[in-house]
Amino acid sequence: MSNAPKPNQPIVTHIYTADPSAHVFDGKLYIYPSHDLDHDGPDNDNGDQYAMEDYHILSLDNFESPVVDHGEALHVRDVKWASKQMWAPDAAYKNNTYYLFFPARDHDGIFRIGVATSESPAGPFKPEDNYMEGSYSIDPAVFVDEDNEAYMYFGGLWGGQLEKWQTGSFKAEVVDGPAADAPAIGPRVVRLSEDMKSFASEIHEISIIDEDGNPIVAGDEDRRYFEGPWLHKYNGLYYLSYSTGTTHKLVYAVGTNPLGPFTFKGTILTPVIGWTTHHSIVEFEDKWYLFYHDCSLSEGVNHKRSVKYTELHYNEDGTIQTIDPYKE
Repeated sequence: MSNAPKPNQPIVTHIYTADPSAHVFDGKLYIYPSHDLDHDGPDNDNGDQYAMEDYHILSLDNFESPVVDHGEALHVRDVKWASKQMWAPDAAYKNNTYYLFFPARDHDGIFRIGVATSESPAGPFKPEDNYMEGSYSIDPAVFVDEDNEAYMYFGGLWGGQLEKWQTGSFKAEVVDGPAADAPAIGPRVVRLSEDMKSFASEIHEISIIDEDGNPIVAGDEDRRYFEGPWLHKYNGLYYLSYSTGTTHKLVYAVGTNPLGPFTFKGTILTPVIGWTTHHSIVEFEDKWYLFYHDCSLSEGVNHKRSVKYTELHYNEDGTIQTIDPYKE
């Protein structure tokens, strides 16, 4: 257990945490992060430095209360189909059940997405024996709409292998992305079955467009999709937010349909200390919050990250005010 968290400071310091997915369940705030481990492995574009093996779920009653670490909720050793790298997870509630969605490499080294269930938002979670059929890549984010339809958003370039699926099947060799002036690879979305354990539709590539309706191109690294999708709804509109990767921004696009297209709007968070940036957005006690991570606690070590939070503000026109995490 740690003290009450302060904005733009690590919410826990006894372990390294990253990729926070924040949700309000039973009136409390639950955070589902990945758990960074210290090790001496390689640091590369394939993501070998991110050797995470398990998940710890964090919760707090409010921002004046201590953060509780509920212990190990799921470990790779308990997942029959997985070999390593339990990366960014997400959670959802439906059917009086809590679902934990997580990526990991299967025994062939291909990233898949699995699901585990619990009667408690704090876990522990029991995984299904097999990964979700048809799943691939990383960064699942599940959005349950007001009509109770559930959608999973996912996909990450480079270490997340999304380029390797451009033909619809996995290509093990090195695969280039689109030409710089061609439409960028988009995140994927799929409708989930009623039991949340399988896909109920074809996987759909989301189109992210500019204000003129033209696709964001692969060479536009300030705006194109890289990884870490998140969907939230504000004033009846769907907000798709994501990481740009190489330019280290969190940005967002807005649409009227959960399947897209989404029109690019701007930057939510300017670059943080450390290579990756990955986030979630949640409404809690009538305010909106951004959860993110950086490497300030480890003084810049990429695989030793810490989850932080800050308040998120909207303008009257629905646009989001850009946040500088290091500005008082």
